[in-house]
Order: sequence, then structure tokens, then C-alpha cells
Amino acid sequence: MGMSAPHASSTPGDALPDVRDLVGIGFGPANLALAIAIREHNGRRAPGEAIRASFIERQDGFGWHQGMLLEGATMQVSFLKDLVTMRNPGSSFSFLHYLQDRDRLADFINQKSFFPTRLEFHDYFRWCAASFSGLVDYATEAVGVRPAGPAGAAEQLDVITRPASGTGPQRATRTRNLVLGTGLRPRVPDGISTGPHIWHNRDLLHRARELTARPHRRFVVVGAGQSAAETADHLHRTFPDAEVCAVFTRYGYSPADDSPFANRIFDPAAVDEFFSAPEEVKQQLIGYHANTNYAVVDGELIEQLYRTVYQEKVAGTERLRILNATALTTVEELPDGARAVVRSLTTGETLTLDCDAVVLATGYRPTEPAELLGDLAGECLTDGQGRLRVGRDHRVETTDRVRAGIYVQGAAAEHTHGITASLLSTLAVRSGEICDSLLLRGTEREVRAALATRAAAVADGVPAQRG
Repeated sequence: MGMSAPHASSTPGDALPDVRDLVGIGFGPANLALAIAIREHNGRRAPGEAIRASFIERQDGFGWHQGMLLEGATMQVSFLKDLVTMRNPGSSFSFLHYLQDRDRLADFINQKSFFPTRLEFHDYFRWCAASFSGLVDYATEAVGVRPAGPAGAAEQLDVITRPASGTGPQRATRTRNLVLGTGLRPRVPDGISTGPHIWHNRDLLHRARELTARPHRRFVVVGAGQSAAETADHLHRTFPDAEVCAVFTRYGYSPADDSPFANRIFDPAAVDEFFSAPEEVKQQLIGYHANTNYAVVDGELIEQLYRTVYQEKVAGTERLRILNATALTTVEELPDGARAVVRSLTTGETLTLDCDAVVLATGYRPTEPAELLGDLAGECLTDGQGRLRVGRDHRVETTDRVRAGIYVQGAAAEHTHGITASLLSTLAVRSGEICDSLLLRGTEREVRAALATRAAAVADGVPAQRG
């Protein structure tokens, strides 16, 4: 697909539109880490050398998986892998500085743990995000991106936005670089639609609170990963009068491999090695170490759930039912709940479960960049499998018709940068890499402009200036 002709700014009468060096779409942890890296860079430079950045976020304020901020649930990543420490241990945006500001540093140290609760880490993110409120357009949705500026290779892009409410005018923000940090979308099994009593687990806390009437006294949780196990545990503890049926096709929950050598897959150096490895080696490494992240559960939680099942058998009150080697076949909404039909993979026997809610802890899928890029997607180069070609600096490779930078953060780069692409582990280092790339590209742009000026002067018979 060819790229559309460049457009002028949509702002009436704006002959010289305000041009940003960077616009980030999405303001989750990834782009928040980038905002911090840019601010720290700007703090070391003269005002005229600053990177001018702004961000767009659909939510009304900063929020990170708020529907799964379960009481007592801890992070699976060390607090040292916060938004800055792996890049700049002395940063004032570190988790330790947050603890000091909250007057909890000594209390946290006394816990003797590397793993804060998810609720506390979310509060740390919000603490950092509060420093950038003036750079973020919250409650705003990006609806498209188009080339901008004079004819020729697109040096700039217009990011088209509108209020997330869906009402209100569109506006364009012009930028030399774009960073897509739009996160993940809930994955729902084919043929199933969410509804009042059928949810994805990302909405667990919000939707569970709404269940004032529970005639069936039963929940069905579908999935075998960490979120599924946490959801089953949470519902079992929160609703002591209800039965919780955990449905998954595996024979049992599989433990996550968080051993020291396996964890090296999340080191910054591992990204370099993965990026330069042959394609077949990349696939092998992802296959070998998928059990560090995908469809696996923390070992302590597995043991806790098993103890619960056993103790309930002893007591003769089995509220936590593990329906293993079992597949969900259909789900339908009922006036007062939902009906799930499951089938044993070993016997073929089916079971109908009328319940108050079905929770689909069935994972996430990456947001497809092409959905937002429109015609520009046709200018993005792909590999033999139709995946984006992404450089080591996280910039999408494009045709010569696009000189503006398009960067991706998240799962869209997993095939080039490894499992850690969608995780928190390398956010700090990655943000520094993107910031460095922006600086390098800015220098290249200045050199091109200088060469063009010199060529024009020579063409006009004006002696070129040296120096």
C-alpha cells in the first residue's frame, strides 16, 4: 500500500505548527519510564537542547492493571527493576526514593523482601506519574497517524486524537517521532462475549464488587496462569459461602521458573544476544524459557491452593474445585448469572455449571500497531512472517518515504528483543536506549538540514560557509 500524500496541520490558520520531538501513545509504565529518561536528559542540557515530549492516555489518570491489585498479591519482579535503577541508580524516581518520600524506607527494609505488593508498586508508579501531569493528555484517545509537512520523505507525523468519551472535536499534534506504548488487550476465547456475568480477569475487582445478588453461590475461573490462580484464590477468600471452580486444560498449575540462571533471560545483556541471534535460535530461546512468564504460577501460591483443596477434603466442605484436563466449551449469560459447559479431555464427560460469574483469566494479546498507523503501516518493513522489522533501538524500519521515527514498546517487539519486551524488567534500560536514539536521529536531521542548505546555496551561486 502506498502512503498518502502528506497533510497539513488540522489546526485552522496554523501555518507553522508546534512540532514535538516525541509523542508517546499510551502512558503506562513503559512510556512513564521513557518520560523520566527524557526529563533526566533534559536536566543535564541547556533549554535549547531539550527533547520536547508529550503523551496521550485513554484513561482519566494513571492506572496499571487496577482490576488485579489484589490484597497481598506481590510483584514477580524485584523492586530494583523499577522505572530507573537499572539505568540510573541515583535517580530521584527510584522505588527507594519513593519509599523515603512516603516515610516507609526503614519499614520496607525490615520486611527483608525484594518483592513489594502489587498495590504498593502501583502507588510508586502513580507517584512518578504525578510529576508529568502537564505532559500527558489524559482521557484522550489516539485515532490515527498520518504523514505531515512538505512533500517528499515524511520528516514529521500528525497524531490525530479525540476525547476518550467519543464526543468532541479531533485535533492533531505534530511530532518528529512517535512511540507506541499501548500495552496489551485482553484475550477472550473465540465464540465467547463478555457481559454482566462474564468478565476478563482484568476487571475482577471492579466487577466482583457489583455482585450484590449471588443466587448460585458459584464462580468459574478459566485459565492456568498466575492471574487465574490469583483470581481463584481471591474469590475463594472473598466469598466464603461460594464454590470456586478452576477450569484449565493442563493437569495442574505449572510453577514459574524464577531460578537465578533462568532469570538471566531478563538481563539487559540478554536483549543484545537475543537480537543478534539467528531466527531459529530466537524461537528456541523463547520456547526454552516460556516457563519464566507464560501460563505459569508462583510456586508458593500453587502450594497454598493445594493445601486449601486438601484441607477442604479433610473437612468435607470442598469449595475450591480444580477441574483439570478440562476445556470450556460454551458460556452463556443468564438473567441471574452465567452458564458454563465444560468437557473433560480424558473422559469426554460434560458438566454444566450455573454460576454467578465466569472469569476468563485467558491472557492478553499485543495491540496491533497497524490499527493505529493506517496507511503508514504500509511503509513499515516486515520480515518473512509479516512481523515488524524493529531495530535494536526499538525503532520500526520503514521505507525511504518515512524519515520520522516510529518506535514500539511492548509485545510487538518480542520476536526481535525477546520475552522481556512486554515485561517490567528492562523498562529502565530500554527508555535510555530510545532516548539515545532520539538524540542520534536529531543530530542526523541537523546534518541533513545543513547539507540541504549548503546544496541550495551552491545552486544559487552563493559561496558555502565553512565550519
